[in-house]
Amino acid sequence: MSDVTREAVASDHPDSSALIKTAAERLGFELCGITSATSPSGFQQLQQWLDQGLDGTMHYIGGRSAAYAHPRSVLAGVRSLIVLGINYATREPSSTGTGDGRVSRYAWGARDYHHVIRDKLHGLADVLHQQWPGCRTRGVVDTAPLLERDFAQLAGLGWFGKNTMLINKHMGSWLFLAAVLTDLELAADEPHHASHCGTCRLCLDACPTDAFVEPYVLDAGKCISYLTIELRNQPVPSPLRPGMGDWIFGCDICQDVCPWNRRAPRSACDDFQPRDDLHPLDAVALLRLDAESFAERFRDSPLLRPGRSGMLRNAAIVLGNSRDRQFVSALETALSDADPIVRGAVAWALGQLGGRQAVMALKQRLLQEKNQDVCREIESAVAGISHSNSEE
Repeated sequence: MSDVTREAVASDHPDSSALIKTAAERLGFELCGITSATSPSGFQQLQQWLDQGLDGTMHYIGGRSAAYAHPRSVLAGVRSLIVLGINYATREPSSTGTGDGRVSRYAWGARDYHHVIRDKLHGLADVLHQQWPGCRTRGVVDTAPLLERDFAQLAGLGWFGKNTMLINKHMGSWLFLAAVLTDLELAADEPHHASHCGTCRLCLDACPTDAFVEPYVLDAGKCISYLTIELRNQPVPSPLRPGMGDWIFGCDICQDVCPWNRRAPRSACDDFQPRDDLHPLDAVALLRLDAESFAERFRDSPLLRPGRSGMLRNAAIVLGNSRDRQFVSALETALSDADPIVRGAVAWALGQLGGRQAVMALKQRLLQEKNQDVCREIESAVAGISHSNSEE
């Protein structure tokens, strides 16, 4: 089928949008809107954000920044985007005890959401190919250079909150966004023009690390989600560690306080239903995992993304923030971990807990430590304990 014929068939058929949205709903997408392929208005804001250095160590974004200018970089000849939202809110977070690490809601399920959503995108693409043979499609879920939130707003799915999340009046912001790009010319929905945040700034004020430069602008380098997930093979900057609190993977604070999430419905997707062993996480047990057991424990879970190094680093910080000396022995053992990133975080945590046992463990480790960064962490921890006169 030629491009001209295919375009005419899709745009002239009065039930095209209804057919697509019915299929999307059947596949489990609660939100579906259609917009034309165009340059997103947020592209200039992206460039400014990168110029300000607010991307932390996520240099891959800047490395492909030009590709965000138009969705043709994702699919050549694209004419329309079918933008989709799926709810991942299941239940309220389980209570956490001392030494437990909190996990962001999106990672509680049995399967990585990328795999779940890609299966559904393939199903929707199949519908398009059956209805319009010869059309071209590509499904994406937060890995391609596409400003999904911009296109979601253009497709009428919601507005940008001050915490930079897309918010829908009925679904709140507990949403995975995805899209099917196609060379079909589809009738576009009306964009969502209004913002419904008003003077509210609960999300901005609740952030423990002051990650919001201003409303609608996030400094990724200070965001707890970034620090616990995207900052890999590096220590978390010392000034930001206390603000992480008991978050071991991700952070939901700016969404938890959002009024639009108070009545958000619960997800019916089986794959998103919580696994009891994924939230909360026992930080001490995590510190005991070797590489093989770590990989097995979090197989097919988003929690694999920071790697063993990142997750054990986060676990040590959680224990340090607990200020509970019952964890000194576990941290003392972890001071011998093979990974210097882990050892450095453990040293900091012992410094937060203090006490004679912590000091002795740190000084003993210093005698054999070869990594200079870890040595500095140990020396700083010992000095901090001495300064606080807590060597009893």
